[in-house]
Amino acid sequence: MENRSESKVVILGDSGVGKTSIAIRFTQNEFFIYQLSTIGAQCMERIIKVGDNMINFSIWDTAGQERFRSLAPMYYRNAVAAIIVYDITQMNTFEIAKNWINEILEHGDPNVIIALVGNKLDLEEQRKVKIKIAEDYARDEGIIFLETSAKTGDHIDDLFIEIAKKIPITPKKIPRDIETLNESSITKKSEKSSCC
Repeated sequence: MENRSESKVVILGDSGVGKTSIAIRFTQNEFFIYQLSTIGAQCMERIIKVGDNMINFSIWDTAGQERFRSLAPMYYRNAVAAIIVYDITQMNTFEIAKNWINEILEHGDPNVIIALVGNKLDLEEQRKVKIKIAEDYARDEGIIFLETSAKTGDHIDDLFIEIAKKIPITPKKIPRDIETLNESSITKKSEKSSCC
């Protein structure tokens, strides 16, 4: 029997780190070079199957500009997971990501799943945030850590699979028109990639 979970996920981080691009890559498998800044928030959805579990992700993409920061609690309230994104080529965005994580830990649901995501892996040669620094920070905080490229799609599905593995599942009736993701298909996709 398959189980189903309705899962609100909020994406937070500084402006320009690729939050919208991650959401669009995951929900539509597309990437737009010129992405307008998000005003307020927008919601995108995708249903995936991981093992015997169906996860209906409602992904809330939030504005990164400081002037919208006061709205963030409204978006992360009742979220099952928070994806905190930084740009691997800009150290200041990593510091801002740590501030977001602290805010979620202090004011969010104590059971929220937190994922720290270093985006723009396709710009490895311009890296400013060392992997070890981010890995150590994530390990100390007990949160998921991945690096992704919304541009190439590298590790985007892996991110949501890692989150899905930690979501508590509630049995519900499942529709038949869903997409199945499994770790072996993700591995095959990653092996074909010529980037990073």
